[in-house]
Amino acid sequence: MLAPARTAAQSDALFSQYWALPTYYNPAAAGTSDSIKITLGTKLQWVGIPNAPTTFTGMADSPFKLFGKRFGAGIAFSQESIGLFSNINIGLQLAYKLKLFGGTLSIGLQVGLANQSFKGTEVFIPDGDDYHNSDDEAIPTTDIAGMAFDMGVGVFYTHRWFWASLSTTHVMQPTITLSSEGQQTDGGEYEFQMGRGLYFMAGSNIPIKNTLFEIQPSIMLRTDMSSFTGDITARVRFKKFLSGGIGYRWKDAVSIMVGGEYKNFFLGYCYDYPTSAISRASSGSHEIFLQYNVKLNLQDKNKNKHKSIRIM
Repeated sequence: MLAPARTAAQSDALFSQYWALPTYYNPAAAGTSDSIKITLGTKLQWVGIPNAPTTFTGMADSPFKLFGKRFGAGIAFSQESIGLFSNINIGLQLAYKLKLFGGTLSIGLQVGLANQSFKGTEVFIPDGDDYHNSDDEAIPTTDIAGMAFDMGVGVFYTHRWFWASLSTTHVMQPTITLSSEGQQTDGGEYEFQMGRGLYFMAGSNIPIKNTLFEIQPSIMLRTDMSSFTGDITARVRFKKFLSGGIGYRWKDAVSIMVGGEYKNFFLGYCYDYPTSAISRASSGSHEIFLQYNVKLNLQDKNKNKHKSIRIM
């Protein structure tokens, strides 16, 4: 009572394979390659702890040309369950691309909806002692839900030797008012504000001369202005078929990841072992994603077709 404090929690999932899911954090990453990309991923966080977070995400993006300019378009969906809470986010993405310093700069915008629900009917409050109050009005006893408009922005730069990303999610920090069956609760006391997230990502693809190996280092820094965390990852790719590596999240976890490519498919798996005190209760986290790519031809068509006189 005498030492009030403010606490905050993240609004976005912590994917260790962030390098494969750039559009989850940055709408400007939509259409950065000449392929239609469809990605599905899931994360089971802190296995062994009841009601631990579970996340599912689905994304699709593609490049396209309009009026001679190059754009990228995408859609991103995510659903996360944490105890009795459930968060759903869906957004449409549009990115404009231009040549800059020998690479491509992409400027992106995402607009969508954020939905949160709470299963108040499953709340259990012990009774019959001096420490619990089953009539506590601060805890809802009915299922409540709410929705709000959400937006994200970012820039993404790709070059022959590296890529870099800077983005902001939940720009306006929307406040979601939770109600029961569409009716606002008395006093409208159940509200949730999504915290703004700032993300920086960068990586490279370095071929090892006279070998079939490539080194793929990457980094991610994230903050919500009240806390900070960062990931550093080192991966090795062999023959554009198999890949593997390790990663470290500051004061949180060590990661081991493997992946395989076959034709247009890529399958990746990652195991996180916690390095914090939470390791006493959890055996770690598991993360898996599947990506499918369809190559597109965005080259300008030759309007002046000629046949060789030798075959006339």
